[in-house]
Amino acid sequence: MLLSTILVQALLAAVGLALPSGKTRLDNRVTRRASGAHTFRTIASNSTHASYSPSWSGVVLHAPAGTWRSVTGTFVVPAPKVPTGGSASGTYAASAWVGIDGDTCTTAILQTGVDFYVESGTVSYDGWYEWYPDYAYDFAGLTFSAGDSVTLTVTALSKTSGTATITNNSKGKTVTKQITSTAALCEQDAEWIVESFDDGSSLVPVANFGTITFTNAYATTNNGTIVYPSSGNPTLYDIEQSGKVLTSASTSGSSVTVSYV
Repeated sequence: MLLSTILVQALLAAVGLALPSGKTRLDNRVTRRASGAHTFRTIASNSTHASYSPSWSGVVLHAPAGTWRSVTGTFVVPAPKVPTGGSASGTYAASAWVGIDGDTCTTAILQTGVDFYVESGTVSYDGWYEWYPDYAYDFAGLTFSAGDSVTLTVTALSKTSGTATITNNSKGKTVTKQITSTAALCEQDAEWIVESFDDGSSLVPVANFGTITFTNAYATTNNGTIVYPSSGNPTLYDIEQSGKVLTSASTSGSSVTVSYV
């Protein structure tokens, strides 16, 4: 979701959320990004993890408008768990995605990713795509299991058209959606993110997702140059909620690692 348009809701949802499933969970996902975006605070004394966000953890590469054509990365689907101190009957979740724009660009974002939930002990997953400010939509015919290798790619064919692709390498299944929008991309932010997403007016409590590493991660510019996340002065984000830092993000070479702490 866009990171800098309106203030984030300050309080987390209560631990014992009602169990969403099927259409209810889809509706939650549809509304979460439309509900707004998030501010972040900069930690000037911390040069490695410079910014804390209520919702994003990972790496953003900033560039002049018109730079980025595509962003890709591969990760292993986690087995989300109830965090320490959480309720066994509660709902916890997070999402891993790649995207173009949404950090410094406030007009649009093209992204695709996988949601993972643990709901009263039951684990589930959803693959989705989005061109904000339109909603996020599910991919049909795509399933996930813990341990699957998944590759995510978004490509801007122009500032108002593009594609979102998810490949489940372990299951040999690829889905692609071609998208058009009246909201123009800036093509100035490239992102590899694990997100604590909105459920209506608040954030779903973050599942303990262990460690997610985007490998073979790179962005391609409109002139064909490949740029790795660790290059180009990357900005790192960690999730901080209610005064507690929940993640630790790092980047090296063509990888981005986000760990639940």
